[in-house]
Amino acid sequence: MSPAPFPYKLVATDLDGTLLRGDDTVSERTREALAAVTAAGAAHIIVTGRAVPWTRSVLDDLGYKGIAVCGQGAQLYDAGAHRLLTSVTLDRQLAGLALSKLEAEVGPLALAASRDGVDGDVLFGPGYQVQGGLPALYLEDTAAVWAAPLNKLYIQHPELGDDALVKVARQTVGSLVDIVMAGPGIVEILPLGLTKATGLSLAARRLGVKAADTIAFGDMPNDIPMFGWAAHGVAMANAHAELKAVADEVTTSNEEDGIAVVLERLLGAA
Repeated sequence: MSPAPFPYKLVATDLDGTLLRGDDTVSERTREALAAVTAAGAAHIIVTGRAVPWTRSVLDDLGYKGIAVCGQGAQLYDAGAHRLLTSVTLDRQLAGLALSKLEAEVGPLALAASRDGVDGDVLFGPGYQVQGGLPALYLEDTAAVWAAPLNKLYIQHPELGDDALVKVARQTVGSLVDIVMAGPGIVEILPLGLTKATGLSLAARRLGVKAADTIAFGDMPNDIPMFGWAAHGVAMANAHAELKAVADEVTTSNEEDGIAVVLERLLGAA
């Protein structure tokens, strides 16, 4: 008896902590599972908090040629053509107001910012710890952050942890901007209403696929809207507790081929 057809038309995967292992590579097993899924007629789409400049090298390494959702949903990127299809920017005046209000509540914050565009730099100021050795430019004077269009701001506090910073930021400026945690040490200020689900829904429309035909994989609270949009949400074993609480299932970790484990089962190959 031949295996049942793959039950989804779209497989949406986060990158860090989900598709990528700790060394920023994708295992051969996971690559083969994704190749089998696409051979079965489904599309694979990457949905990441990273803006395009921090995503492009990963996509090129994967040989990924389709649409990617980048910048927490702000950017739709055609990886094959190396061009932006859509881009949403942060209102800098509103973001500056939100930052002032938040600092009045919690004290000075370390700041970084992601500039818009395919080649937009990530700029970081004094005290900000850039994650994972990703390329960024240091600014002694953070006033220069506001000189060009931005996708997002990154904030860090010298004493508050990520969860605590997100909580107080939402309470203080949640009516002006959105606040998300995208990873350890990565708390972001985004345009109000922008989520991974926003970008994924736009990309799915371009592909002619509906939410009911989508399975999504993730590991952090910024993946919660994506899980709410997709028919089935799968959290990694290493996922944040908030995401596990809303997931339809929990798979093994990103280091243990968690995506492949689920896809192989659905393909009837496990």
